[in-house]
Amino acid sequence: MDKIKIKDSVKISNKNGINYLLDNNNKLIKNKPWIGDLFSFLYDRIMEKSVFPKKFNASIEEHYKILKKIFEDISDKTIIEFATGTGDAIKFLNKNNIYAGVDISSGLLRLAKKKFDLYGFTSFELYNADATEIPFQDNTFDIAICNLSLNFFKNIEGFFSELHRSLKPSGIFYCSVPIPERKKSKATIHGSLYKLDDLKKMFENKNFRFEPCPYENGALLYFKAKLNK
Repeated sequence: MDKIKIKDSVKISNKNGINYLLDNNNKLIKNKPWIGDLFSFLYDRIMEKSVFPKKFNASIEEHYKILKKIFEDISDKTIIEFATGTGDAIKFLNKNNIYAGVDISSGLLRLAKKKFDLYGFTSFELYNADATEIPFQDNTFDIAICNLSLNFFKNIEGFFSELHRSLKPSGIFYCSVPIPERKKSKATIHGSLYKLDDLKKMFENKNFRFEPCPYENGALLYFKAKLNK
């Protein structure tokens, strides 16, 4: 399997196919996920039965159809996914890509490991790490992905810094995220919701060329942003 380049200063422990970052005392760096690891098995059901229909007013089936269209011609690329969750990238990514998935929940990553193995992905690595402190070298990835999680990143500047640093020149970031102008008035969507115009300004200020994708699905916005560096 092709290995994704890790920063020389980073120490990692691999347990059952999940990579954990170590501190200077060789102890695991612990992260606090929004859903406890003991309840990770409920994540997919919560998304399907509650989040998509009740909060996003959207179709989860249409969501994966859209992602499949977006990624159908992307092959032989080195890809990072921020907030990989339970590994639903297997539903829209071609298997010949080299994939690194990052998430703060080890429970979700264990489920993702099973999915990637089951669907025959051979070049994938999973890391228990925060989106603002990823362990990879500069200019590593052709593509970055973040689905349904950008609104939960508390340190958005830290995320932008890592995104910019880890993407190759002309790398592309693909994202799906709920936006306030598309949500139903009574729906409660947690996290920091950014309007379309605000997202555009944020990415352009970070030297990305922002482009909404022509798909509609409830409160969700699909967009890509190409890095100019």
